[in-house]
Amino acid sequence: MFSHIMIGANDIEESKRFYDAVLGTMGHAPGVIDEKGRCFYFTDKGIFALSKPIDGQPASHGNGSTIGFSATTPEIADAWHAAGLANGGVTCEEAPGIREGTIGKLYLAYLRDPSGNKICALHRVS
Repeated sequence: MFSHIMIGANDIEESKRFYDAVLGTMGHAPGVIDEKGRCFYFTDKGIFALSKPIDGQPASHGNGSTIGFSATTPEIADAWHAAGLANGGVTCEEAPGIREGTIGKLYLAYLRDPSGNKICALHRVS
């Protein structure tokens, strides 16, 4: 459904360190900085990117927005969460764990990145 997701970052290098760490726990390669100073994480299913806002204003998170990253196991979601905390992220929501809802059991871990964007590692429990 999506080709890419780009989020605002106030400090690309700080955000790159954070995302290299959390996405690295999921097996993704470090981000690549382009000639415009943006950072891209390429996969065969899509692209995740970081950019300073083009209007020159500070980056801000979307209230009510969450970007979810797929975790293949609960252990990877926990490693993702720990890597995020160790690299400038802040925990939010409940502690990592199973939540039950209308779409079944999900193992979820939530963080805010260095620019305040809310992100999540999600594993669908069988």
